[in-house]
Amino acid sequence: MEGPHGTDVVPETALEPLEKKKPMSNGHYEYDVCVIGAGPGGYVAAIRAAQHGLHTACVEKSHLGGTCLNWGCIPSKVMIAAVERFEQVKHADKMGIELQGEPAFDFAKMMDRKDKVVEAQRRGIAALFKKNKVDHLQGQAVFLDPNTIELVGEGEKRKVSARNFIIATGSSAVRIPIPGLSGDNVWTSDDAVTTTSVPKRMLILGGGAVGCEFAYVFNGAGTEVTLVEMMPHLVPMMDEDLGKELAKLFGRNKIKVHVNSTLEKCERKDDGWHCFVTTPDGVIEVVVDVVLLGVGRKANTEGLNIEKVGVRLHKRGIEVINERMQTHVPHIYAIGDVIGKIQLAHVASAEALVAAANCADIPAEMSYKAVPDVVYTAPELAAVGMTEKAAAESGRPLKIGRFAFRPLGRAMAALEQEGFVKVVADAEHGELLGVHMIGPHASSLIHEAVAAVQMEATLEELEQTIHAHPSFAEALGEAIHDAQGHAIHKA
Repeated sequence: MEGPHGTDVVPETALEPLEKKKPMSNGHYEYDVCVIGAGPGGYVAAIRAAQHGLHTACVEKSHLGGTCLNWGCIPSKVMIAAVERFEQVKHADKMGIELQGEPAFDFAKMMDRKDKVVEAQRRGIAALFKKNKVDHLQGQAVFLDPNTIELVGEGEKRKVSARNFIIATGSSAVRIPIPGLSGDNVWTSDDAVTTTSVPKRMLILGGGAVGCEFAYVFNGAGTEVTLVEMMPHLVPMMDEDLGKELAKLFGRNKIKVHVNSTLEKCERKDDGWHCFVTTPDGVIEVVVDVVLLGVGRKANTEGLNIEKVGVRLHKRGIEVINERMQTHVPHIYAIGDVIGKIQLAHVASAEALVAAANCADIPAEMSYKAVPDVVYTAPELAAVGMTEKAAAESGRPLKIGRFAFRPLGRAMAALEQEGFVKVVADAEHGELLGVHMIGPHASSLIHEAVAAVQMEATLEELEQTIHAHPSFAEALGEAIHDAQGHAIHKA
């Protein structure tokens, strides 16, 4: 089983000791490393620490895999995949495929499959722990002193001592206060992936990745969806052209999108939630069965007692003092959502590799230069590097290249022609600064751009990169040519 993982940022030389067994530095500690949390940061840190030869334990109070596997990334992707396949089946006649009768969506069967996928992934992590000799400890970790925790949970309490700790407790969805909104049928993302039924009408607050993905899922399952975002465009952390294009495509699928808008208050009546939304055109009233809060996550620091041992907090979570992922207590590291930096599973995994290496006295530092960001709607959105707006605000002259998927032969053949690729580069030196795409398989296509941004590649170098024909990747190649003024297939 392969879990989610990020770019291995540990220097090449740091990987050499992986096969060597490093003895414990101090015999009175039970473990060399104790990782707290078994999500995509924690379990990766534990396995890599064990691969470095360190005697390692991983503490988890709930299920292996953390939020990502159990209530986030994986469950939502199972739901997204089902909706996307359903949409393809509904339009199969365009491909020359004739079906007997209308296709139907079995939501309960989809959710059953979701549970099976999650359970299979959990078993996979457990198997990886066994293979790498990582001790899996169950319970809530509470620090007693800088080198000792107590496990609290069912059964007897147990003390665990370690030379190093890596805190990877993740984050949780928050229920932001909306006047009048409380009680039944007020969901977070956790509720959305565990529901047993499809609501008829839904308002989603928040047009980021979470809100957009669930708008896509429930719209595809038959829900009337209204999506409210306070910023000027959807997915506000991405290039604005992507958000505008996604809003247009959502509109075609009858998702009602309101940007520059806020949910002011709600009233519960016999026919559902009456939601009052302030839009640029005035206040509108939307009646729904469910309100999904898709904004905000908080770091899981409660109950750890970390401040009592010298670990400091800021308003977003645990404070790390350097790129080695150390806290103010040098032998206590923190990674992933709990530090409130970039709350993405693959970033947590990359930080995990860095922290584990440093626990083994192998110097390593985290780089955030080329972090891919993906929204798994259909079509997908993906980005790396600087947006056009951020690059322009830096004061440097820019070159912008664009190319749509529509004219590509592969896109036509697959009936997947929506979206485009946008390239942002430094006009003076030609360095690729950012790539932004909305279209088929964007979550896979973006990684060529991730490597290019990481290696500070130039447009001139990238123009010499051959892209297979016919392929979706040709859109990136053509966008690079367009930035240079050399596009071949752009009308």
